[in-house]
Amino acid sequence: MRLVLALVLLVSGLPGMPDAGAQGFVQTLRQAVAQPVEEELLPPDEAFRAEVTARDGQTLEARFSPAKGYYLYRDKFAFGVIDSPGIQLAGVEIPPGKPKDDPLFGKVDVFFEPVQVLVRLQRSADAAGPVRLKAAYQGCNEPIGVCYPPIEKVFEVALPAAAAAGTAVPVGEAGPLSEDDRVAGLLKGGSFWLIVVSFLGFGLLLAFTPCVFPMIPILSGIIAGQGHALTKARGFTLALAYVIGMAITYALAGVAAGLSGTLLSATLQNPWVLGTFAALFVLLALSMFGFYELQLPASLQSRLADTTNRLGGGHYAGVFAMGALSAVIVGPCVAAPLAGALLYISQTRDVVLGGVALFAMAIGMGLPLLAVGASAGAVLPKAGPWMETVKRFFGVLLLGVAIYMISPVIPAVVHMLAWAALLIVSAIYLHAIDPLPPDAPGYRKFWKGIGVIVLLVGVSLLVGALSGGRDVLQPLAGLRFAGGGAAAQQAQTAHLPFERVRSLAELEARLQAAAGRYVMLDFYADWCVSCKEMERFTFSDPRVQAKLRDVVLLQADVTRNTPEDAALLKRFNLFGPPGILFFDRQGREIPGTRVVGFQKADQFLATLERAMP
Repeated sequence: MRLVLALVLLVSGLPGMPDAGAQGFVQTLRQAVAQPVEEELLPPDEAFRAEVTARDGQTLEARFSPAKGYYLYRDKFAFGVIDSPGIQLAGVEIPPGKPKDDPLFGKVDVFFEPVQVLVRLQRSADAAGPVRLKAAYQGCNEPIGVCYPPIEKVFEVALPAAAAAGTAVPVGEAGPLSEDDRVAGLLKGGSFWLIVVSFLGFGLLLAFTPCVFPMIPILSGIIAGQGHALTKARGFTLALAYVIGMAITYALAGVAAGLSGTLLSATLQNPWVLGTFAALFVLLALSMFGFYELQLPASLQSRLADTTNRLGGGHYAGVFAMGALSAVIVGPCVAAPLAGALLYISQTRDVVLGGVALFAMAIGMGLPLLAVGASAGAVLPKAGPWMETVKRFFGVLLLGVAIYMISPVIPAVVHMLAWAALLIVSAIYLHAIDPLPPDAPGYRKFWKGIGVIVLLVGVSLLVGALSGGRDVLQPLAGLRFAGGGAAAQQAQTAHLPFERVRSLAELEARLQAAAGRYVMLDFYADWCVSCKEMERFTFSDPRVQAKLRDVVLLQADVTRNTPEDAALLKRFNLFGPPGILFFDRQGREIPGTRVVGFQKADQFLATLERAMP
C-alpha cells in the first residue's frame, strides 16, 4: 500500500516542483501514512544534501550526500546554466553508480554514498560575475520504500577569473589520475581489508622518509633512558605505546584535516611550538649526560607508584604522549597516500573508513620503531659503564633532533653553527684531539678515527658558516664560489626562478598574464622537508631546468599558514605542502599531473613529459 501511495505521489509531482513543494510532499505523505514513518522520513534537504563549489574557472563540483538508508538515481541528475551571460554548459561527468533492481524503475544505477559530479563550463572572454547552476535530482528512502519527487535547486557560485576564452575540457578526456586521486579511488572502490593492507604498506614505505626518521632517535633515547630496567619485552611495549600514541593522533588529526581542509601539524609549525618542543629534547639530552635526573617529587612518586601497581602503567603514559606529539610536530609533510586519504574524507565525509586507513598507515610507519624497541632490549647493555656511554650517544642524537626541529624557523647561519658546535664538542668527547698511547687497543683507535671525522665535519661547518655558506650539506660552497668564475657563479644560482604568489587574486592575475604558456605552481613551506628535497635534488637537475626554461614558474609560500595561504590550499583541495600543479596554455589545470610529496629528478621529468609533451 505504501509503495502504491508513493508511486501515485511521484507521478503527480511535476519535474519543476520547487523545494517548498518537496517539503509539502513529505508532510502529505506523513499525514497519509499513519505509521512510524513520521519519525523516520527526513525532509528533502536533510535526506539529500547538495552543495556546489568551483574547482577552477571552467569546472564546478556538485556534491550530493544521501543520508543513511537513502539513495539517489544516477539517471535523474540534470544540470543547466541560467541567467549567466557568456557562460554555457559544456558537459557533465557523473561517476558510475551501484546497480539496483528498483521496484519503480527496474534496473538502475543508484548512489548510496556521497557522489561528486563535475560540471564543465564554456566561458566567453567577457564573462564575469557568478554562475547560476540549476541542478535536478531524485532519490528514495529504501527502508520505508518511499520515493521523493524530483528536486530542483539553483546554486550561485563565484568563479575565478577565466584564464582564456574558448573551449572547455571535453567530457570523457579527464586523462590519467594523479597519485593522490588514485589513492582516493582505492578508498572509494576497494574492499575494507584491501584498504587496510594497502595503507599499512604505504605507511611502511613512508617510514623510510626524512619526515619520519627523527622519530627513531626520539624513541631510542626514551628506551635507552630505562637503564638497567630495560628488557626485550619492556623495550617492545615502550615502542608499542609510542606507536599507538602516534597512530591514534595521526588518524584523528587526519580526519580533522579532511573535514576542515587544514592540517593541524601545519598550524603548529611556528617558532613558539617548535622552540618549546626542541627545548624539551635538550632537557632530555642533558639528563642523558647525567646533569640531573628527571623525576617527580617524592610525594608524587609514591602516589604514582600506587597507581602504577594497580594499572601496570609505568612510563607508558608519557611515552604515549610523546608519540602523540611526534605525530603532529615532527613530520608535517604531506605524501601521496596521506593526501589521497584526506581527499577522500573531504569529499565523502566518511570519517570511519578514512580514519581506519590513516591509522593503518601510521601503524605501518611505526613498524620499524617496533623493531627498534624489540631489538634495543636485546642489544643494549643492562648496566655498567657501557650503558652510560650508550646514554650519552642517544643524548647527542636528541640534541641533533632538537636542531633539526628548530631549523625551519632559525637563520641558515645559526643552523650551521648549531650543528658545528654539536659535532665539535662530540669529537672532543671522542678524544679526537688527545694523543693515543702506542699500545692503545684497536677499539680506542677506531673511536678516535670516528672522532677525527666528526671533528673535520664540524670544523667545515664552522668555516662554511663564517665564510658565507648557507648549505649544511655543502658548507664550503661559499669558499668555492668566492674564487670567481662563470661556472661557479652559475652553480651557485642553480635554482628555479620562481615568482611568489600570495593570494588567489594574485594567482588568477598571473595565470591570465601567462596565457599561451605552460604554468607550474609549487606549494612550499620552510618547515616542509620534502620541499627542501625537491629544491636540492630535483629542481637543481640541469635536465629539469632545461625542460622548465620556457615555463612560467609560480610558488605559493604557505610557511606562515595565513588565511590567504589556507585559501590557496583549499582552492586546489590540497592539505599542505609539498604540492606541484601544472596548467595548460589556456590556464586550466592539467589532470593527472599533480605531484604530492618528493619525486626524484627522473620521476619528475616523466611527470613533466606528461604535462608538457
